Amino acid sequence: DFLATTMKFGLIRTTYIMSGFLVVALLVQLSYKKYVPSIYWIAVVLISVVGTMITDTLVDKLGINLTVTTVLFALALTAVFGAWYASEKTLSIHTIFTTKRELFYWAAILFTFALGTAAGDLLAEGLALGYARSALLFGGLIGAVTLGYFVFKVNAVLAFWIAYILTRPLGASLGDLLAQPLDKGGIGLGTTVTSAIFLTTILALVAYFTVTKSDTAKPVPVSA
Repeated sequence: DFLATTMKFGLIRTTYIMSGFLVVALLVQLSYKKYVPSIYWIAVVLISVVGTMITDTLVDKLGINLTVTTVLFALALTAVFGAWYASEKTLSIHTIFTTKRELFYWAAILFTFALGTAAGDLLAEGLALGYARSALLFGGLIGAVTLGYFVFKVNAVLAFWIAYILTRPLGASLGDLLAQPLDKGGIGLGTTVTSAIFLTTILALVAYFTVTKSDTAKPVPVSA
């Protein structure tokens, strides 16, 4: 929104620019054989933006409604998971140590963000739930998944992917809540301030992970 609207690049031009950056970031990411927080999270940030832009282009430029895009991206994500599991017999992120599995992972992430944007906009705008209530809803669902994992021992891989899918509409709802003007249900901070808040938070977390290595897990054997 900052690039497309505030900087007046426009939706299509912004999509091309961010897609170009994403291709470069993914090539760098794929060239590394180990997890490097700064490189990985740059790719995540860029793929989240591109996933969002894909949804916005379909809705705003091609006129496809949010219900249809939500269903389409849900089916696309299901297809990626199906192909990934059929090929590798696992969807665990702790077993991603081949390029093939990593490509499946990034495809899943792209459709996760596209789906999250469509679903989040559908609830907040299409169904008039509002940004604040949408954020509370998606945050509550992530809390429920967390409770299910730690208390009721829900499968770890299933819990991870459900939570990951829900983070996109949560982030979108929070972003819109902060950025949108008061008459549209937001707080009115604008895209510049909102982008700065999220970017600062991301940089602080990535720096923390880089120093502490607290987000690095030991690889799981292939048989797992």
